Formats: sequence, structure tokens, C-alpha cells
Amino acid sequence: MSAQQALPRPQPARPGSSEHGGGAPIARVGGVPVSTLSLHALIRKMLEEAPLRRSLNERAALIFDCNGQGLSMNASDPAFRADLAQADLIHADGQIIVAASRWLGGPVIANRSSTTDMFMDSLKDAAAAGVSYYLLGGEETVNAQCARRITEIAPGLNVAGRRNGFWTRDEEDAVIDAISAAAPDVLWVGTGKPREQAFCVRNRDRIKAGWIVTCGGLFNYVTGDYPRAPMWMQEAGLEWLHRMATRPRQLAWRYLTTNPHALWLIWKHRHG
Repeated sequence: MSAQQALPRPQPARPGSSEHGGGAPIARVGGVPVSTLSLHALIRKMLEEAPLRRSLNERAALIFDCNGQGLSMNASDPAFRADLAQADLIHADGQIIVAASRWLGGPVIANRSSTTDMFMDSLKDAAAAGVSYYLLGGEETVNAQCARRITEIAPGLNVAGRRNGFWTRDEEDAVIDAISAAAPDVLWVGTGKPREQAFCVRNRDRIKAGWIVTCGGLFNYVTGDYPRAPMWMQEAGLEWLHRMATRPRQLAWRYLTTNPHALWLIWKHRHG
């Protein structure tokens, strides 16, 4: 029996579910419903459910992340809020989201499920189970290097296809056609908020895939172009500070404006 055959048959999440928890209880943080699934449980769900959905030609599930920037944009950008509401599951990419769930007294998020950890920690199990990935986003050199790197980490991993994150609206049909021809179990979309969420919602019914997962600058972290914070900073919820210090021109204004707004939103919505 193959590794994939050994996995139990999961029940796919209901597309468009308002719970956004993937079958787990949700924590309402700063006005956003976030799944309480642990990182390990989220990965297992992905590796079980994505190939099943894809093989049954079911509508792709949308998996979006939530961090301080996401809370702020959800409150201030109506278009982003409408797109985020279409997610089948929203997971806690930021440590502040996990900590807030513990302060609020409702369902508690098990731990942080950063998209980078979700991706990297899944590679060897995905290779063993025959789960295919498609990488969409980043600059061409970064995207290509990321694809090489992950097949070195997890020999046998099925990279069904890849494409950089730069295309015009007129080229979007060709991008979608290429993804659907590859028919990946998991499509990773890393073009940054709010573009990646808008792309996923706009095209979910045209893309043949099991799961569509937004991932921001993931590919740059895999290649080392963006350095990750030391583990103690990640665990303390200070990875944003490391990012701001290492990429001040790109990120300083974002964090200095969205972090205070996110904290205010957590307080404002503290009763759900």
C-alpha cells in the first residue's frame, strides 16, 4: 500500500463555509474567524484532503492566512474583506493571532501555523504521499531556485509546475490554463496581499487543484533571500521586528501602521 493510499479518506470542507475553521472550532480574533488547528493538523489535513478534492474534480478549497497585516486590511479594505470571507479555512500565520486567542477566553488556537513552516514541514510527507505542488509567485530566479531547493530537501517531491508572479491581466487566462493542465494537488500562490487573495477568489472555479494556499513571500524565505528570525523571536511573536530590521525600506511603514491597528482591532472585537 502506498503512503497516499494509507491515509484515511477525509471529508472535504464545505466550499464557502462561514466557519473558516476546516472542521475545527474557530477563534474570532480582531473580527476574523481563524481555525484553531495546530500546524501539524493543518499539514495533515492538506495532504489528505487536497489530492482527494483534485481527484474528484471538486471545487478547490481556498486557504488564506491571518496575521496583523491581515487584521488591519480586513478592517480597512472592503475588497480584501470580501475576498477573505470566501476562504474555506483561515489559519494563524502570526503569533499575535495565537496569543490573542488565549487572551480572549474563547476557543484557543493550538499554535502558530506560519505559511513558511506549513510549506517546509510538509515537503517530505508530501513526497512520500505523492502529493503534487505548483509554485506560483516571486521573481523568476527565486521561483526556479525554490523549486530546485525543495526537491533537494525532499527527493521525489512532485513539483507539477511553477511560474513567476509577474503577469498582466491579459495573460491571466494563460496562467490559469497552465496551472489547470498541471492539475496540482496544492497550488501555492505567493504574490502578496491583497493581490493573491483577489486572484484566488476570482479564479477558484477555473483552476483545477485541490487546495489553493496563499503564501506571500514564501519562496524568498525558502531560497534565503529573505532571512527568517531566530527561533526565540518567532516564539516571542517578534518575527515582524526581525523582518522590519532586515528589510526596513519595504516593511517598516507596513508594520508601524498595521501592528497598532491590529492590536486595537483585537481589543475592539474582544467579545467576538
